[in-house]
Amino acid sequence: MYDIIGDIHGYADELETLLDKLGYAQTGGVHQHPERTVIFLGDFIDRGPHQRRTLNIVRGMIDAGAALAVMGNHEYNAIVYFTPSDDGGHLRGRNHKNKKQHAAFLKEYEGDPAAWADAIAWFRTLPLWLDLDGIRVVHACWDKALIDRLSARYGASPRLDDDLLDTSADPYDWQFHAIRTLLKGKKIKLPSGHSITDKEGHVRHEIRVRWWDNAATYRDAYMGPEHALIHIPDEPIDGDHVIDYSHTEPPVFLGHYWFEGTPAPLAPNIACVDYSVAREGGKLTAYRWDGETTLEAAKFVSVPRQS
Repeated sequence: MYDIIGDIHGYADELETLLDKLGYAQTGGVHQHPERTVIFLGDFIDRGPHQRRTLNIVRGMIDAGAALAVMGNHEYNAIVYFTPSDDGGHLRGRNHKNKKQHAAFLKEYEGDPAAWADAIAWFRTLPLWLDLDGIRVVHACWDKALIDRLSARYGASPRLDDDLLDTSADPYDWQFHAIRTLLKGKKIKLPSGHSITDKEGHVRHEIRVRWWDNAATYRDAYMGPEHALIHIPDEPIDGDHVIDYSHTEPPVFLGHYWFEGTPAPLAPNIACVDYSVAREGGKLTAYRWDGETTLEAAKFVSVPRQS
């Protein structure tokens, strides 16, 4: 059975507290459970105070067979920020905005380029999704059409090999859209004159949406922190944002979306376990999955941010 843990963002104290609460004890310096396995939803880095310690905990558990993991968009961003491009720059520009996003991660690797390179190499071993017996896991969006297309070219649960890495960073290749959809979710443009300001202070003219939901308005379709709802128009959506994910499909678990409030399923078989530990007042959250096909609010377990 699985304990699915949401975005950690370098909050290692909260991770260890949550693992203790879930009954994982340290054996040989690794958190393990006699009957259960953790699945991490990615976004291990950026923002928090303990980047390397978080990675040490997670990697140790995976190496010991006590955990699985998928890639988050912050790992992907770190990879392309690190990787040189053919034009002499990098696949992700090293501008002020991107440096600021990675500041906490980069700071912990200052003066240790070998350790930084090792972390990036490990990120590239993370699968983009997991389709296990009775359960599916992806950082942001289970888009079957894109998953099938990636699988046909790169194999089941592909990693970022050199070919996929290069094409995923090229806005003219379909892999660019595929990786961003799986790791960042479905987005739609807001009507002219409308915008929101994200958690990092950037003005956005598009929103992430409830991709499985036939919501009719921008406000109903919006997926993200509740405080932004006031800025989103209650107007009919212009465009197609829905992915068919039937209630008869296996449960799928997501991270990424910085939810607030009391954790609960988003649909009978869809749950997000990212409840904003990187935000003051947020919490690190897990879901204890025991084989059920209909997800239950009582199965969420959280610990509050400690600092």
